[in-house]
Amino acid sequence: MASQSGRTYNDAIDALNSLQTPYAIVEARRKAGIRPDATSIAEMQVYLRRIGYATSDLDRLNVIHVAGTKGKGSTCAFAASILSQYQKSHGIPRRIGLFTSPHLIAVRERVNINGNSVSEEVFARYFFEVWDKLGEAEKSEGPTVVDQQLGLPLPVRPVYSRYLTLMSYHLFLQEGIDVAVYETGIGGEFDATNIVEHPVASGISTLGIDHVFALGETIEKIAWHKAGIMKIGSAAFTIDQVPEAAKVLQDRAKEKGMSLKVLPVDPRLKGVNVRPDALFQKKNASLGIALAEAALQKIDSDFTSDSSTLTKEFVDGIEQVVWRGRCEVKVEGPIIWHVDGAHTVDSLKTATRWFAGECAKTPGTKALVFNQQGRDDAVNFLEGMSTTLKAQGQGAFEHVIFCTNVTYAATGYKRDFVNYQYDPVAIKALTAQRAFAEKWSSLDPAAKVTVVPTIEDAINYVRDLGNTSLGEGELVQALITGSLHLVGGALGILEGADSL
Repeated sequence: MASQSGRTYNDAIDALNSLQTPYAIVEARRKAGIRPDATSIAEMQVYLRRIGYATSDLDRLNVIHVAGTKGKGSTCAFAASILSQYQKSHGIPRRIGLFTSPHLIAVRERVNINGNSVSEEVFARYFFEVWDKLGEAEKSEGPTVVDQQLGLPLPVRPVYSRYLTLMSYHLFLQEGIDVAVYETGIGGEFDATNIVEHPVASGISTLGIDHVFALGETIEKIAWHKAGIMKIGSAAFTIDQVPEAAKVLQDRAKEKGMSLKVLPVDPRLKGVNVRPDALFQKKNASLGIALAEAALQKIDSDFTSDSSTLTKEFVDGIEQVVWRGRCEVKVEGPIIWHVDGAHTVDSLKTATRWFAGECAKTPGTKALVFNQQGRDDAVNFLEGMSTTLKAQGQGAFEHVIFCTNVTYAATGYKRDFVNYQYDPVAIKALTAQRAFAEKWSSLDPAAKVTVVPTIEDAINYVRDLGNTSLGEGELVQALITGSLHLVGGALGILEGADSL
């Protein structure tokens, strides 16, 4: 559907894709050691001003800000779900915003109001309002140099993810959002979401090693970045962390002159159906509860927190939360699909452990579909999955399929999945996938390891197993994990859906 300007959602996605940083430039910046720094925040502040806002305007959104390596998206989903249930009973907050990344099937899923992705029309309208405002500002103001060290003028528009963050501020402010839950992109200190100066609360989920080029190769360096979202005058929460990370978080809180509360698993969750029923998810739920309580204390003078029990709104918010692509089970005839995005060694072990628990209930032939594009260290993620499955008493994957993130065999990428940041030559040559296959074959010579070029090919391979190689009553237990781009493409194919 077209926006009022006549430009469509597809036009917006094409324009957005033009803001991606090409692979060659990504590599050049990596080799030159150019990392996000304070200039990133200064640039976002300029862009915000150019579309007509001051950072103080963002205070109207009553932002809940969440960073972390694992569980930050789930934490955001829990907080937003609790607020939604409270809204049904009390009419407060009137409108709840949720901004997360990446998307699974459609870009507009990143921007959510009252539990629903914004429509194509709404997305296109606000997208092009920001697009045009930035273009007009460039013409009237001329080039602006923010990074004095490089001396280069500020681009007319920010890159892909930062543009979406900027657009979300405009959309949420125009739509009258009362509380906005924001998930950081990468890190925290220099993330585009961190121009919010007065969040109602910030939360830091489980920390681990990821995005080492941008954030650093140690847990201490990564914790320093994540801690950047904590702000003086705002409540700050985290959950149990490894000692090295915990120390950095507390040190940064002291530097800022504020208190960081470390949350145990909330005892009020006893008897609440947290899905999956696992410690990591109960930690995420506990963090979501604390963040929602902090927001409600700010916006509803009648709200009181009961330290001994959760109200029905909070229980329903936890039990009815929807967070697609994480620990998701779909039944398709004799195939049981288990879908869980995971992009670190630890999160892949957790995903495999969850899969093993599901398989213990209903045994069957096990198949793995995996990809993690553009990361040289991803080949080292595989051993943890293999050993974890065995350690859980579930043997091994009989079939292992490695594919790219290309969606369809005939038409290639869905428009919303186009990604210029990965080496197109390596994708076409299946370089990473062949390396994965070689590694898995060395880990488990008995496994049937297959490399295919697209997500659709991988799914069809597993479907063929369900059609041809099973006896009466036998099942295929399939785990799709790794990149969220893989997970999103798979869900789109499995459901025949254009968005979630």
